[in-house]
Amino acid sequence: MRNAESLGPEAIGAFLEASQGIEFAGQSQEEIYGWVHATLLQEEYFRQGKKGRGAIRAYMQKVTGRSRAQITRLIRLYRKTGELKSRAGRRHRFARKYTAADILLLAVVDRAHERLSGPATRHVLEREYKVYGKQEFARLAEISVSHLYNLRATAAYRRRAAVFVPTRPTAIPIGERRRPDPRGEPGHLRVDSVHQGDSDGVKGVFHINAVDEVTQWEVVGCAEGISERFLIPVLEAMLHQFPFRILGFHSDNGSEYVNYTVARLLNKLLIEFTRSRPNRSQDNGLVEGKNGAVIRKHIGYGHIPGKYAERVQKFYTAHFNPYLNFHRPCGFARVVEGARGKRRKVYRREDYVTPYEKLKSLPQADKFLKPGISFESLERRARRMSDTESGQKMRQAKAVLLRAVKLESPAAPRD
Repeated sequence: MRNAESLGPEAIGAFLEASQGIEFAGQSQEEIYGWVHATLLQEEYFRQGKKGRGAIRAYMQKVTGRSRAQITRLIRLYRKTGELKSRAGRRHRFARKYTAADILLLAVVDRAHERLSGPATRHVLEREYKVYGKQEFARLAEISVSHLYNLRATAAYRRRAAVFVPTRPTAIPIGERRRPDPRGEPGHLRVDSVHQGDSDGVKGVFHINAVDEVTQWEVVGCAEGISERFLIPVLEAMLHQFPFRILGFHSDNGSEYVNYTVARLLNKLLIEFTRSRPNRSQDNGLVEGKNGAVIRKHIGYGHIPGKYAERVQKFYTAHFNPYLNFHRPCGFARVVEGARGKRRKVYRREDYVTPYEKLKSLPQADKFLKPGISFESLERRARRMSDTESGQKMRQAKAVLLRAVKLESPAAPRD
């Protein structure tokens, strides 16, 4: 607004009445002070009556956007000093004891000693002054440990003594990193995932493979994805298929298993959770060997879209898992020590048995079974068909499954 300070009393009244509902705001403090000063002079504020002074005060409030208390303070200041000037605020500052030279000296000491801890560095500074008589360390010799860290945090120090700290891995408090020790008891599982691959942006199914270390009892499941939404129901169904109590759950360090949802599931079932150790590739070697010898051998490497996960899961439960455990022999190695103390694993004819036969052969095997499951019921399942008949039935069901997947896949040509 130009020449707003030169309006008369009648114009000021008309302006206030016409500008109701309109808000103004001043720019800088210097401009507001100068305009208030000019308005007080032009309108002869202190010669006006009470009504006139009230109108001028309201006018200045309106134009500057300041409150009544602020305008009153400016008027009081003008009356006291005869002028209005903005004053830069003065904040209280502590006296600076340590100079830029001291910070540089601290950086030199830290570089020489590879940045010791605060108390150790303070002792070095004190010795430089008191023992070796170096006067430049007079102030630093009395520095506190806490303020020493304050100096290290300054920009001047960082420019002189940059310290690069390598990225440190975040510890995950889920599962113990060690090799499980089953001590000849079944129920200690080794678990791993096998991805069926992607094709044209379509995610493939994930096979979940769980193998008992003692009996090699194997249960395979299939999930559409490895997120919690898909994985947890499959894991629960797989654990239910084992005839013996599950005591341990061992996996690699993949996030599909090392998460709080899986940990809660295992804690609920009172199952111990362990993870593979770093640089110990054999910690989960049993199930990784089964990935190739069982899953890849029977299912292959062809793409199976994730939408068929439920159909594959039904095939595993009804045909594949019974065949693996009741009709497919596994080798159980024996460790033989030679004349020179060298240990090696050997397989004899009697070392090839099915997981079910291995389970029956364990001492006091009955005590490992789940409630409601007996060897009589397991024996009936094993006797329903011969090993070859079971293999033939499994292959027929697998052929139907893979043919359906191939024909219904969007990428497959149609006649």
